[in-house]
Amino acid sequence: MPLPEFNQLVNEAKKEIQEISPVELKKMQQSGDDFVLIDVREPDETARGTIPGAVAIPRGMVEHNIDKVTTDKNKKLVLYCGGGSRSALAAWMLKKMGFKNVISLATGYRGWEQSK
Repeated sequence: MPLPEFNQLVNEAKKEIQEISPVELKKMQQSGDDFVLIDVREPDETARGTIPGAVAIPRGMVEHNIDKVTTDKNKKLVLYCGGGSRSALAAWMLKKMGFKNVISLATGYRGWEQSK
């Protein structure tokens, strides 16, 4: 069980970033919206399945490896994890790094799977 401080950090991050639902993500994909989808889960999690088109960068490496995906600070980035907490934190950090169009999938991969 995460410490209360973790939940406080996640809540703080969610106030600073944009979140979308799986339905909104599907609409973005279907409309051909130009964005990069980033899976911030760990390799053992991604081995069990990913959202089609996602680039895997574990949460602990996002800030370090984002340049392997894009250096364009205006590029739309949609991040997801298992349930929406780690992706919110990762999006918050990318925003602090100057990325202007960072979005977190609110319910994560679990929500994506349930929305099928």
